[in-house]
Amino acid sequence: MNSQTLDALIAWVGHHPTAAGVAIFLIAFFDAVVILGFVVPAIPLLFAIGAFIGLGTLDGPYAIACASAGAFAGDGLSYLFGRHYGDRLRRMWPFSRYPGWLPQGEAMFRRHGLKSILIARYVGAVRPLVPAIAGMLEMPARRYVPASAVASLSWGAAFLLAGWAFGASIDLLAAVAGRLAIVVGALLALLALIYFTVYQTYKVLAPRTSLILSRLLRWSVRHPVLGRFASALIDPRRRESSSLLAMAILLIAGSWAFFSVLLLAAGHDDPTALDLTVHHLMFGLRTPLADVPMAVLASLGDWQVLVPGVTVVALWLGWRRRWVALGHWIAAFVFALAAVWVLDRLIQVPRPPAAMAVAGFDFPSAQVTMATVVFGFFAVLIARELPGRRRAWPYGIAAIAVATIAFARLYLGAHWLTDVLGGIFLGVAWIAVLGLAYRRRALRSFWMRPLALGFYLCVIGVGLWHGHRSASDILGQFAPPELRTGIRADAWRDGAWAELPARRNDFLSKRAWPMNLQYAGPIGPLRDRLQAAGWEPGPPANIETLLAILDKTATPDSLPVLPASHSGHGDALLMTRPGPEPDTRFVLHLWFAPLSLAPDETPVWQGAVALLRVGTELSIFRLWRVQGDDGAALEAVSGDLPDLPQHRVARGEDGTRVLLLGPDQAR
Repeated sequence: MNSQTLDALIAWVGHHPTAAGVAIFLIAFFDAVVILGFVVPAIPLLFAIGAFIGLGTLDGPYAIACASAGAFAGDGLSYLFGRHYGDRLRRMWPFSRYPGWLPQGEAMFRRHGLKSILIARYVGAVRPLVPAIAGMLEMPARRYVPASAVASLSWGAAFLLAGWAFGASIDLLAAVAGRLAIVVGALLALLALIYFTVYQTYKVLAPRTSLILSRLLRWSVRHPVLGRFASALIDPRRRESSSLLAMAILLIAGSWAFFSVLLLAAGHDDPTALDLTVHHLMFGLRTPLADVPMAVLASLGDWQVLVPGVTVVALWLGWRRRWVALGHWIAAFVFALAAVWVLDRLIQVPRPPAAMAVAGFDFPSAQVTMATVVFGFFAVLIARELPGRRRAWPYGIAAIAVATIAFARLYLGAHWLTDVLGGIFLGVAWIAVLGLAYRRRALRSFWMRPLALGFYLCVIGVGLWHGHRSASDILGQFAPPELRTGIRADAWRDGAWAELPARRNDFLSKRAWPMNLQYAGPIGPLRDRLQAAGWEPGPPANIETLLAILDKTATPDSLPVLPASHSGHGDALLMTRPGPEPDTRFVLHLWFAPLSLAPDETPVWQGAVALLRVGTELSIFRLWRVQGDDGAALEAVSGDLPDLPQHRVARGEDGTRVLLLGPDQAR
């Protein structure tokens, strides 16, 4: 969600509090109604509503009252439902279809009595059931109503307060780390979702594997062509090498045909609309504070990291004479190399703009494909040696590793989304084929603990070493492109300046600083002039700078001003100087702008000048906050650069004053 959409949603909620209250009531009501409560995602919705409270859009007590009233009404309806139907409830759908549901709620009710009304409010599996069970077992209304009221009030307050605290902290997160907080939060949310999905998928499929295989075996007997290859994979009495080769060729050819048709229909080898949307979204999240960590994570898919891990596993399996496992392990790696090499030459999709410095094409993503196959098939190897209840975690680790690499490479602009998804789908398909064949033929077990420890430690150790060495090269390869449009200097002063963004793009409008400065000329001479006038260069964009705000004893002179980014570009220039009061400073940010002035292609830079005041947040963070000033910061810059051409203009939409400096002919 971009800042304009978020601002519009916040404004709507603020202007329609009654409608928002009705929505809160209905969410809590349907969550509490028997049967319906299983499908209503009330918890995440209430958390989001709590975030609006924290942002100051909704009144907190009003929202809690609406949520509590909805929960109380829904519980009351469930109670009346159970009271009316009594024991006949067991014969009604879905309880007749799932006879174990009601006994779970009854067991809780009989064990805890009146307390179960309160406990059930916080246990999703029985929340919609216990009020109906209380009615079915004829609990007196005079006992049920007070308990339900207390439970509903505490539940509404608890789940809204969590979002309330989150919403109140959003502005603090923006001030402290801005896009870094979004990047980290998005990555953690993605990894949690993927691990949950993998775990739940495994729980569903694992008990049904034997049934699926037996059906495949029966089908393979009947099918005249494909059945021969499929039966060779799943029948341990038959040789599999020719079948695996045929399936590998079929998989490559099918992938090429499918994606060629898809890309042709999407626009003759051009990226799809979804590719462009995701690319622009990730590009907007670029921040200097996250670039290096993301480069290190992206490097985990490089051959310099994966090959040592593959070698460790191969040597260990050979030493232990597990030839079946070793053969499949080598087949997994060799196929991934071959598939990437072939498809990369058959499907020639241009790289994203940030990756143009890298030669060739990259569909599917080589790093993501290799990581999917290596981590995925290693999970197949070791999961077989684990007890049934513990076999899900290797697949979860594999999914997390692949998702981390994919996210980091999308963040850097190294691939389109289809490049990443193509690599994942191709890798998963091959793992499924090869894993099926391996699991049907591997007769000898092995001690997986030393192998798992050696593989993961090797990947982590080599990954950190390689990532530290290659991060700067990776960032250089995938630096945001700087394409400028040439115009005349008088056209820039006469109105082209207004075509540049009026505010710094940020996910909260209160942090979207007005862009009140534009400069035409090289950065070096401007830096020298400002330093001569008493301005100081800003700190480097690294984690050490971010951690400095935790020093509550830092003075205004020692407290760093955090770097910022705009449209994927870090600060081209960050300068500060003392302000009019001891706890204030002036700050000047300059970022890339897509303009240059003819005839000598003088670059144009866009930025923000502001007054900062130091403050302490949550008794933990000591940081600078932008203050609304009366133009003193802009006047300070103007007065310190008397020898530069200056032109003062104002934006028509909001009257923001903008200072145009240059063109500066100094070189």
